[in-house]
Amino acid sequence: MAVFVRWTASSLSSLVFFSSPNASSRLSLPCQSFSRFPLHRPFATRPPLHQESGDPASSKLLLKGMEFPELEKWVQSQGFRSGQALMLWKCLYGNNSWAQSHDELAGLNKDFRKMLTENASLKALSVKDVLTASDGTRKILFTLEDGSVIETVVIPCSRGRTTVCVSSQVGCAMNCQFCYTGRMGLRKHLSTAEIVEQAVFARRFFSSEFGSISNVVFMGMGEPLHNIDNVLKASAIMVDEQGLHFSPRKVTVSTSGLVPQLKRFLRESACALAVSLNATTDEVRNWIMPINRKYNLNLLLQTLREELPTKHKYKVLFEYVMLAGVNDSMEDAKRLIELVRGIPCKINLISFNPHSGTRFKPTPDEKMIRFRNVLAEAGVVVFLRLSRGDDQMAACGQLGKPGDIQAPLLRVPEQFQMVV
Repeated sequence: MAVFVRWTASSLSSLVFFSSPNASSRLSLPCQSFSRFPLHRPFATRPPLHQESGDPASSKLLLKGMEFPELEKWVQSQGFRSGQALMLWKCLYGNNSWAQSHDELAGLNKDFRKMLTENASLKALSVKDVLTASDGTRKILFTLEDGSVIETVVIPCSRGRTTVCVSSQVGCAMNCQFCYTGRMGLRKHLSTAEIVEQAVFARRFFSSEFGSISNVVFMGMGEPLHNIDNVLKASAIMVDEQGLHFSPRKVTVSTSGLVPQLKRFLRESACALAVSLNATTDEVRNWIMPINRKYNLNLLLQTLREELPTKHKYKVLFEYVMLAGVNDSMEDAKRLIELVRGIPCKINLISFNPHSGTRFKPTPDEKMIRFRNVLAEAGVVVFLRLSRGDDQMAACGQLGKPGDIQAPLLRVPEQFQMVV
């Protein structure tokens, strides 16, 4: 039986938060989703650094949109020492404080706090709702300044490790046919601050209940590498040793396969990479993941073979959502073995999570186990990933709210018309 819990923003803000010793884990959710917007359409412009996202008239600086060197330079430009910048940084991200208001900037110089009150903003998101699934998974609904809503998922683990799944866009432009978020199309890119604050809120809300929030996965709403500038910056803030201090290998960025951005990510970031594969032939992947028409399987996998040797002890995580009768045959398993040969990797087999209007069905558990066994017997490192939070639409591929205007459903190849 599902459990439904509704918290208000006011009740959350009154809680007292503590932190537990660090623990480690890696959970992954497949990337969410292509829309009525073509892939060659120019990316949405981001607000200038000294404006708050969603408020063009604002002159206040949004602090969580900056890495520390930027913050330090700005603080010095206001006539204060760099040591004050470090104290501010720790108020925002460290020391278990996670400040959201100027009243929470304890220990700062009085004149410095006055300057911040007049010139800077600490908050990019507002909490709209928190839903609790029967398995303990939490889905946080955040409202942006323009009224858009994004969803963030916090996934506790029985072994005491907790993962926060963050969104990088409102909607998604990839139009993956099995993904609910993909029905939305792309509404907007999230700013650096809007991404970072999801992880800050997760720690602030749930560290006392779950212990350390030790893992971040960029597998919520959106294609992270479609918003690569802000994702690279946000992930850098998350792993800063004086700040949130996540381990780079425990911050995982997922992609459906944007090859140029994938190359840039591997060269500029120490964080982990997940690739949402989901098919073993171009014909099937062209259908269920239209990005494959631009960057096909051979190009995607060859890029990984060329780039990964430059990364020390680095393994890519392949995500494979299993769709009954579409990509779950034993022949698919054998092709998958050959596709990943020579690539240092792990594979997550993920049960499809149904949603309104979907044409797909999940692969039965017994068949998923047989599929896994074929891979394991060939020496592939493979895991079965259980669904979490599906009774509150918090599981893989279930986030978002499409609305009246939705991305198109693509023509089903003839050989699968009886399946879907």
